[in-house]
Formats: sequence, C-alpha cells, structure tokens
Amino acid sequence: MKISVIGAGNVGGLTAMRLAQEGLGDIFLLDIAKGIAQGKVLDLEDCRGILKANYSIRGTDDINEIRNSDIIVVTAGLARKPGMTREDLLNKNAGILKDVCLNIKKLAPQSIVIIVTNPLDLMTRLAQQVTGFPVNKVFGMGVTLDASRFANLISKELNVPVNEIEACVIGSHGEGMLPLPRFTKVRGEALDQLINKDKARELTAKTVDRGKEIVSLLGSGSAYFAPSAAIAEIVNSIVKANSRVLGVSAYLNGEYGIKDVCIGLPCRLGKNGIEKIIELALNQEELQALQACASKLKEQYKEIK
Repeated sequence: MKISVIGAGNVGGLTAMRLAQEGLGDIFLLDIAKGIAQGKVLDLEDCRGILKANYSIRGTDDINEIRNSDIIVVTAGLARKPGMTREDLLNKNAGILKDVCLNIKKLAPQSIVIIVTNPLDLMTRLAQQVTGFPVNKVFGMGVTLDASRFANLISKELNVPVNEIEACVIGSHGEGMLPLPRFTKVRGEALDQLINKDKARELTAKTVDRGKEIVSLLGSGSAYFAPSAAIAEIVNSIVKANSRVLGVSAYLNGEYGIKDVCIGLPCRLGKNGIEKIIELALNQEELQALQACASKLKEQYKEIK
C-alpha cells in the first residue's frame, strides 16, 4: 500500500517512523516547509541498518507525490500552545485543511483519509465535506488516543498492567470526551465495580485534561508519542483488514439519536475504512451527555469561516 503522511512535525514524523517500522507499506512523508520531510526521512533511512528493516520511505514538499495513495494521514496544522483549547485553533487549521483536502480529492480520490488535525471532530467533518468522499472513508483519530490515556491512568491507580485494561471513551476529542467506567474492563471486570464514583470522576477528569496538561508542561507544542501510536494502530487495522474495534471520530446518521456530526465512538475498521459504528447500550445519563456533546460540536462547526 501507498501511505502518505501530510505534515512532518512531531506527530507526522513519528507516525511515518512507526508505519515504516511495522512494514505497512510504502511511506511518503510530506511537508510544505522545504527540507523538513526530506531531512527526517534521511534520518529514518539511516535507522534501517541498525533495525535490520528494509522499509520504504520518502520525504517530499511536493503535494503531487500523494497521487494514488491508498491511505492518507493528515497531521498538518498548527499545534496548541499553553492556554489554548483545541477549539481555539478552529479557523486557522480549517484553512490549512481545506487546501489539503482539495488536493487529496484531485490526486487520491480512492484513498482512506485519517484526520489528526485539531479540533479533530470538526476538522473531520470539514474534510468529509471538502473531499466529498464516502463518510466511512474519512474519519478522525480521536478517542483511540483518549482511551489509551484513560487506561494508563487506571493502570497507575489500580497497579494493574495496562495490557489487562480495555478502556472505553466516547465523545469529542477535547473537553467533551466521555470516559465510560461502566464499559471499561479491568481483567474482565467493569471499572465501576472496582472503584467508587468519586475516584471514577477523578480519573475521568484527569483523562479529559491530559492533553492540556502535556501542552502546559511542554511549553511549546503538544503530545506526539501517544498520538502517533494511536494513528499507527488505526492504519494497521485497515491495512491488515482484521476488523478490530477502535475508537474513531465517525459521521453519525441517526445512531444514538444524532445526525450530521462527527464524534468519537467505537467502530469496526477494515480495508474500506469504517465497516460499522458500534452502538453501546448507554444509560440515559450517558446518552444525554453524548447528545449534548454532539449539539455543541454542531454549533462550533457553524463558526468555521
């Protein structure tokens, strides 16, 4: 497969590295800043002798190089700075993403497009509208990352290996995310049976604020190790067509009583992108929270100029 990563910053560069090392296809790393993608790729090529891995990777500043890509990962855009929310980035990144998507539409009309640019759910919907692609082939990374963060915090709290935790997070990739203790399993047992409500609320709040906490500590830029790992997991599932269920920002058309918005939910992924949106048996409180989040996203989307 030909897999293009647009944006060679920290997230894009690390994503290209992970995809190449996993041998998922021919990787193209693109950035409009001359030399950035090419320099990072030379460095990544120099790893091959040490890793004994014959992966194929190319760096470019020419958008035409994405032609006929099977999968395109879009990380291009401005990163958050301390004090900024993902929504603060809305119009600046909307302009960047629109240009990128018009080129994707022209050069790679059969591709699956994975959006990483923030604010992720809004940018995913914009990408769907600009490309005009089937909505199952354009979706956002989102809550795969948030679930990993939730699992990490649970692991520390309960002193349980993180690989024995199946975390569940839905909602927007931002302040509207909804970690779900009831659907999160620790060694097969629901998290809400292992901790009290106050502790569950504490872990939920920490998960919601995790990205902001990282931005604050870094001082410049945002998280990139975990986001790139989340992207690689999604791409792996598509390339290998193993029908895994992962949390992504998907377009809803009546599921959960929600229409015309992209929001994070567990979805079955395959070679054509989203095969199925999984409908969890949410209680009234959880459903109302998800619907309120969706309504807020709809209002924010109207603000794109």
